Amino acid sequence: MPAESLFSVRNLTVEYNTRAGVVKAADDVSFDIRREEILGLVGESGCGKSTLGKALMRLHRTPARIAGGELIFDGRDLMQLSEEGMCAVRGAEIGMVFQDPMTSLNPVQRIVEHLVETIQTHEPGTTKEAASVRAAEIAEKLGIRSERLKEYPHQMSGGMRQRVMISLALALRAKLVIADEPTTSLDVIVEAKFLDLLRELRQEFGLTILLITHNIGVVAEVADRVAVMYAARIVEIGDVRDIFASPKHPYTQGLLRSVPNIQLDDASLYKMEGMPPNLLYPPVGCRFHTRCPFAMDICRDKSPEFESVNGDHFAACWLYHPTAVKAETKNG
Repeated sequence: MPAESLFSVRNLTVEYNTRAGVVKAADDVSFDIRREEILGLVGESGCGKSTLGKALMRLHRTPARIAGGELIFDGRDLMQLSEEGMCAVRGAEIGMVFQDPMTSLNPVQRIVEHLVETIQTHEPGTTKEAASVRAAEIAEKLGIRSERLKEYPHQMSGGMRQRVMISLALALRAKLVIADEPTTSLDVIVEAKFLDLLRELRQEFGLTILLITHNIGVVAEVADRVAVMYAARIVEIGDVRDIFASPKHPYTQGLLRSVPNIQLDDASLYKMEGMPPNLLYPPVGCRFHTRCPFAMDICRDKSPEFESVNGDHFAACWLYHPTAVKAETKNG
């Protein structure tokens, strides 16, 4: 029985108005984030992952806009809230760890000032002394010694700055943390420690985490489920073990085959044919059909809906729609 959903995204579309035209960076996207799970969101650069993450917090500004859809978080549609109402949700209920903590932290503020300001902004009745005590407690849980709270961001390593960003997300006991490429600037040793930290935080605080990354290895390491995104749409979603053991969508298969395997000396590196489509003029039908080795006539004409391929494992591919396969076999 699937766990209860904390966040349900329904038919979400995010557009960018550019001089060349309208780009749909997230196009009719629907998925659920379940309570206390780590959901990995993977895909190539430019497929819309970060756009989707920001949209969940309604962080877009002109020229971007949310053109449609529902964002049902803990029983409320965030699309119906005023900007003031969203400000109360951001940080307090949904926290975000951005790609580069150095550009997300104020370089002229000490670390403790970041934490105290966050707490006092959302809890105006909290004194500076009480906020400082809570900041020190949170930081200590994340391995940041109290004396380091007096430092500025530039005095810390990339891994420590990421811990500070997580501290900000936990300062108000957020229910959901969106981590956007949190390991991009980290070396492999610090990355491994960071992933261990995510697991520990999920267990200790009952966190729900959306982990946005292009690194499939990171997802395999910590995620419970994985959603695969291609050209502004999610094409496959399911339990991480099912998808890694038996990927169904041809794009997911290509992604996994593209990962180098150091245990196979003679294996050549697989490269998917073609390039991702221009989202100003996305192809009709399945957006992967121009690169897909299994493309059928229907793939070029009509976009596939999600189909269950194995219980809770879904793929948006005509290969798993019985009527489409039968029609293709008959015509072929």
